[in-house]
Amino acid sequence: MLYEIKNDKLSISADTFGAELHSIKLDGKEYLWQCGDAWKRYAPILFPFICSPKDRTYKAGGQEYHMAANHGFARDSEFAFSGSTKNSLSFTLKDNDVTLAQYPYHFELEVTYSIKGSKVTVTNTVKNTDEKAMYFYLGGHPAFICDIQGGKCTVEYEKNEHIVQPIPNGERTILDGEKTITLTRELFDYDVIMKDHPASKAVTLKKSDGGFVKLSFPHSDCIAVWTSTGNPDAQFICLEPWTSVPVYEDDAFEDIENKPHAIKLAPEAVYTYSYTVEVG
Repeated sequence: MLYEIKNDKLSISADTFGAELHSIKLDGKEYLWQCGDAWKRYAPILFPFICSPKDRTYKAGGQEYHMAANHGFARDSEFAFSGSTKNSLSFTLKDNDVTLAQYPYHFELEVTYSIKGSKVTVTNTVKNTDEKAMYFYLGGHPAFICDIQGGKCTVEYEKNEHIVQPIPNGERTILDGEKTITLTRELFDYDVIMKDHPASKAVTLKKSDGGFVKLSFPHSDCIAVWTSTGNPDAQFICLEPWTSVPVYEDDAFEDIENKPHAIKLAPEAVYTYSYTVEVG
């Protein structure tokens, strides 16, 4: 079910399926990619994995588990609508038979969207309701409308960055002490462009129509930029704040307890992770 809130400038909507944002409008203008055949998502939540381990298989407590889909199960789960205020919407996912078959932990994941002025704050709260420590990765994957043909749009990092992307038989430099990437579809021929431990705590998509999307990620250790290369109708760019590099970077460690970038959460402990999207 879709829920909506708005103020005098901004309106957003989010669905109980995946607790996924479906719209961010400023003065009636849509900023969020509206799903479609080119990419059938809006702004999925990545939990309990970012991307996938090798063969989507890992061990926990010495037992082997298989994650059914990329990026974990939250994005394909039905959340409960857990409440609203004038300026916020909240959704909650609890462990169930489907999650436990893939991920052997009892948990609660609450997703809250709050609006103020032209900003949306996304807050993810994980509570460990198990009697043992739990391990997870967490991130956002919002897609924003953008005409990326012919270098009409840019992504600007808050500070100068050095970004090197692995490619077959080597690597290529995306930024070398610079701030701005000029977007083309070909730029993503080798998949996602990500920066581990960036100096920046914000990136700004500057659009060809003069609009912008600024994503601030004060709690992220990794920021990724991506679009689909397989369909010219994929007129969007994803700005993805992640808690860390993806789980596949930890494939040398089969047991989730030993994966260096997995977040360890003690029983009854709570972990909060948030980022903010400003549009204009």
